[in-house]
Amino acid sequence: MADDSTHTPKRPTITDQEALQFHSRGRPGKLEIVATKPMATQRDLSLAYSPGVAVPVLAIARDPALAFDYTTKGNLVAVISNGTAILGLGNLGALASKPVMEGKSVLFKRFADIDSIDLEIATEDADEFINAVKYLAGFGGINLEDIKAPECFIIEQRLRELMDIPVFHDDQHGTAIISSAGLINALALTGRDIKKTKLVCNGAGAAGIACLDIIKAIGFAPENVILCDTKGVIYEGRTEGMNQWKSTHAVKTDRRTLAEAMEGADVFYGLSVKGAITPAMVASMAKNPIIFAMANPDPEITPEEVAAVRDDAIMATGRSDYPNQVNNVLGFPYIFRGALDVRATTINMEMKIAAAHALAELAREDVPDEVAAAYQGARPKFGRDYIIPVPFDPRLISVVPAAVARAAMETGVARKPIADEKTYKAQLSARRDPVAGALQRVFESVRRYPKRVVFAEGEEEQVLRAAVSFVNLGLGEAVLVGREERVRANAQAAGLDLSDKNIEIHNARLSARNDVYGQFLYERLQRQGYLMRDCQRLINNDRNTFAAAMVARGDADAMVTGVTRNFSIALEEVRRVIDTRPGHRLIGASLVLARARPVLVADTAITEMPTAHELAQIAIEAAGVARRMGYEPRVALLAFATFGHPKGERTAHVQEAVRILDAQRVDFEYDGEMSADVALNRELMAAYPFCRLSDAANVLVMPAFHSASISTKMLQELGGATVIGPLIVGLDKAVQIVPLGARDSDIVNMAALAAFNIGG
Repeated sequence: MADDSTHTPKRPTITDQEALQFHSRGRPGKLEIVATKPMATQRDLSLAYSPGVAVPVLAIARDPALAFDYTTKGNLVAVISNGTAILGLGNLGALASKPVMEGKSVLFKRFADIDSIDLEIATEDADEFINAVKYLAGFGGINLEDIKAPECFIIEQRLRELMDIPVFHDDQHGTAIISSAGLINALALTGRDIKKTKLVCNGAGAAGIACLDIIKAIGFAPENVILCDTKGVIYEGRTEGMNQWKSTHAVKTDRRTLAEAMEGADVFYGLSVKGAITPAMVASMAKNPIIFAMANPDPEITPEEVAAVRDDAIMATGRSDYPNQVNNVLGFPYIFRGALDVRATTINMEMKIAAAHALAELAREDVPDEVAAAYQGARPKFGRDYIIPVPFDPRLISVVPAAVARAAMETGVARKPIADEKTYKAQLSARRDPVAGALQRVFESVRRYPKRVVFAEGEEEQVLRAAVSFVNLGLGEAVLVGREERVRANAQAAGLDLSDKNIEIHNARLSARNDVYGQFLYERLQRQGYLMRDCQRLINNDRNTFAAAMVARGDADAMVTGVTRNFSIALEEVRRVIDTRPGHRLIGASLVLARARPVLVADTAITEMPTAHELAQIAIEAAGVARRMGYEPRVALLAFATFGHPKGERTAHVQEAVRILDAQRVDFEYDGEMSADVALNRELMAAYPFCRLSDAANVLVMPAFHSASISTKMLQELGGATVIGPLIVGLDKAVQIVPLGARDSDIVNMAALAAFNIGG
């Protein structure tokens, strides 16, 4: 069985003591229940329980489907086991399985934002187990786990018949789906015809049977598939050690041993035990063999052993320390996500096949930085060592559930069809990545009105990747500034294709426009001690200056930079070329996303100790950014004091800033001075009935640069928040600066914000 853990199983990476401490320190176990509604007042309790709870109770009694609207049912999965087949450890009992089931629940939440409760049922009797589960009415799905064969087949089949929600035994189907995805790609790489490909599977348990079911459903000819168990080949007429599930896959053959079955085979599937196949068996296989040795925790044969006898094999295992890990976490969270979102009555074969194809297609796409990080920076490319996506690929959440949901709708098992798949995918991305939700409006707007964006540091690999992604996402044209030979060499080394007509390369020194840009810069700087040759040298040699000149002269709509230079240095270079917009103030604003709640913080980058007048200007600029991002601004001007106490110098500045805003009659909500907790907590705010904010603030104006910069960085590092920015606001042209060493996804986000002209 494939491993669905996310750590490397190689010993002794993790000691027994470390594992015990991990599970015992602090609150024992890995789960807790957190209320999603406020429980602070008597009114809250009255609404949550008696008497308020009676209202949804009566509504659900009248219409059971309303349970999806008024309870957690639509996002709740039960993870259930009796502990008869725990990982590779065997039958250790229901209670011993609880750490694994808790872990499964954690993975559901981490990868697909699905809530789950683990249930351990202390019986090995299939009928008793079924009777315990079939009456569970409050769940949207059932994930069966670590149940031995053949009882697992009986239990799953009966529960699927008895219940009108998805019932899914992951040990069977998870491994089958992920391995099928890898197999689809391996067949493509070796140029094989699926109808003629010969496969041998060793292991006739839950996972082995499920793997054969799905590969036949995707096109394998039954006569070309041989199943083996501990007694050898399962052939027509065999009686020893047989059951109805093995008999389904019996074939006409005179081969009787695994070694005989392996001769000339194209594919080997191992779902058995360490050492089950030998180097001699591997040597007897066909040219370019495909070997999926998926025994857990140690494969039937290691990649090193295979490499010793042949160099043309494609290998996959269940281990994370080898390429091509068949990891069930690639499947079950996303399959249930898609099934829950359409309120599917079951997970059928078509939905499983859709998931397999979605995974296979994802592995063929260019790999983002998040995936490269999982490989310690060695970016994988589609090929023999990368035929299956890795668990931390952020694209999984939007790709696999959408494919599963589509298949559910097409096969008539969806009770709540999705009307707009594009919007659904965006919502899926927001579940895993709050940045995706906050930037959805920005990306959609830029796609409607694509822009020409200059990537000033065009020779850097992550910038190249970002530029290619920017174009592939339909956001517009990308201009890479750099030496063409270096840009193309780095792109080739990274496996990137720059042939798209919407990608251009400009060498500043050789550009036909550098004389125009030099003259433009000289006219700006001639009274600041710059000679013409100084300006021309800056245009020719400084990529930020050249890129900013492109934008300033209308040859591009926006620029993004910052990967190789400190923010303040990059901004200084840009400001030589581009002025502050008339009537506006230059500020830095950071978008903070914590618990899916967006809050804009300003000024986080420009003015160190703003005066009262400057604080008022900062509030106006920040409110404008909030509006452009689709939020109606509620601005809180912060201090360590709340409405007059305690007094202080900075507090006086904030109070004066509020009076300035009063005089200007601005068209957004604002108030201050107040502390951050009052600004963000409407319950605390209620203690000040004169406060003019109608709800918790979504724009925070800090009293000084120090507090703004320190607080956002602390939130990001300690508070589990995501911070976008600082965004440059108030320049006359669209420019954004990413943090030093930013990833390609960060650069794409900033390029989109620049194209959207978030700062103007």
